[in-house]
Amino acid sequence: MLNNKVKQIWASGKAVVNAWLAIPSGFSAEMIAQCGFDSVTVDMQHGVQDYLSMVQCFQAMGKHPVTPMVRVPWNEPGIIGKVLDGGAYGVICPMVNTPQEAKNLVSYSKYPPKGVRSNGPIRAGMYGTAGSYQKTANDEIVLLPMMETKTAVENMEAILDVEGIDGVYIGPSDLGFSYGLEPKLDHTDPEILKIYEKIVKECGKRNLSPCIHCSGAEGAVRAINMGFRLVTLTTEVGLMSTYAKMQVKQTRSDSGGKA
Repeated sequence: MLNNKVKQIWASGKAVVNAWLAIPSGFSAEMIAQCGFDSVTVDMQHGVQDYLSMVQCFQAMGKHPVTPMVRVPWNEPGIIGKVLDGGAYGVICPMVNTPQEAKNLVSYSKYPPKGVRSNGPIRAGMYGTAGSYQKTANDEIVLLPMMETKTAVENMEAILDVEGIDGVYIGPSDLGFSYGLEPKLDHTDPEILKIYEKIVKECGKRNLSPCIHCSGAEGAVRAINMGFRLVTLTTEVGLMSTYAKMQVKQTRSDSGGKA
């Protein structure tokens, strides 16, 4: 298995800039992969991606130096093993609320003796030389349980103590929702910011990487300056619609009311 670029960037002390794919299109993935991102995550939870579209996205961005990752729909061994066999170098798992659920994620994702993942990397086995994948997969694959509920925050330190995870991925919308706030990406609420500070601090103590979903560059820069080590610049849907709206607005404004 080839070295994981995300882990290399973390080792260098820098933050990872991650893309997010909700559209089931190899062409969209190919375009995003050449835009300078370090990693590209296929969203199988809230996006309209399925397993085959995930594979197509991976194939399309394979010639570009990005790390392919997946947000799985749930913490379940079947889909986790399957996305890894399909070539995912990282797994982001939603709604991990307890240390046992984090341990389950690790177990489902790693080969024995560290886990119970079944052997059969039908596509992922093409990474590297023959037979090398199984020897290095346990060390190279990035595992990020999502911390996005009040329960998970209450269990924060116990979750972060689970051996085998590489950090946590903050889902700001669900986290805010869990605390009775408006579900949005770039929070300014003092209560949520205090939680972020603690997550960054506790991850730092354990040499783990705190990661977070943002609405764009402005929020991503704030997160990096706060100590987050992977930032997602919204989705390709958000990037496309934001730019399209901006262009339409500018056209109408600059045409002097003729459009």
